[in-house]
Amino acid sequence: MTSPLLTTPGAVTAESIDSGVAAHYGDPAHEGRAIERSSAWVDRSNRGVVRVGGPDRLGWLNDLTSQLTRGLPPGTATEALVLDTRGHLRHHLSLVDDGEATWIHTEPGDGPGLVAFLDSMRFMLRVEVEDLSASCAVLTVLGPDRAAAVAAVTERVDDVLVRAAEDETDLFLPAERLADAARALTEAGARPAGMWAYEAHRIAGHRVRPGVDTDDRTIPHEVDWVGRAVHLEKGCYPGQETVARVHNLGRPPRRLVLLHLDGTAERLPEVGAAIELGGRAVGRVGSSARHHELGPIALGVVKRAAPTDADLVVEGIAAGQEVVVDPDTGANAQIDLRRRPR
Repeated sequence: MTSPLLTTPGAVTAESIDSGVAAHYGDPAHEGRAIERSSAWVDRSNRGVVRVGGPDRLGWLNDLTSQLTRGLPPGTATEALVLDTRGHLRHHLSLVDDGEATWIHTEPGDGPGLVAFLDSMRFMLRVEVEDLSASCAVLTVLGPDRAAAVAAVTERVDDVLVRAAEDETDLFLPAERLADAARALTEAGARPAGMWAYEAHRIAGHRVRPGVDTDDRTIPHEVDWVGRAVHLEKGCYPGQETVARVHNLGRPPRRLVLLHLDGTAERLPEVGAAIELGGRAVGRVGSSARHHELGPIALGVVKRAAPTDADLVVEGIAAGQEVVVDPDTGANAQIDLRRRPR
């Protein structure tokens, strides 16, 4: 789909995974400052939207995902992962329950796949799964002053569901009300901001994006999802054995880093490019962006054994690393090895 908000003055369409929404509205640097200092809204109407209804929904999602959703209070924002039996990522869910249904947004294009998986797991339970990606849109509001802007929308636009997370607020709303909601946000003082500024803010906050910063080998401990999207004190779910083993005994084979790229380079690295140390590949780069204060930055995963103080290189661009996931993460069990006396 192509968002109607691309008619906003100054809007320039994004590319690749975010095509169909705005990359920026003419001034990415000022948009980034608004996200951090006042308030801004970001068009994320390309996100997949899935609604799960039925009285068994929260217990069912609890059994399928890494998050504790059983008894989740209405209005509580959380994240969850669907993992395979080896602990590798299948789907990432940003969700909120309204007391009657659980609303989920996921990566662009992932709605049908998530619905197909959930439908395959319904069995005899009282749950209904709907893909509403074509009829429901997501607007994200950020910044320290976002509460006033969100209040203006809920007063003026009907059928808005608020998902208030710690650092951003997502609005689920009918697609036909997208323009009205954006107008209400702007009139309340929130600045339009595109995906360039949003992604720079996300990367600086060390938050990975599925399918960009992850690959088919990613496990939650590697990318700082434990605590945020993985609950360590809940019952069985697919992939739990891997999560528990790494938490208690092992250390993940890779670790997430924030890369500060050489600002003299005129380009950003391609997703999946090798991160090198001394001419040898030690990891892969994910998302990258130009931050209004930090300059060019990127997220990457490197081998756990790579020195934390080493200067790295990505596609010929020098990169200093900021540790996000400690090499010694996990290994929380206290094990005394008892040896038989000789």
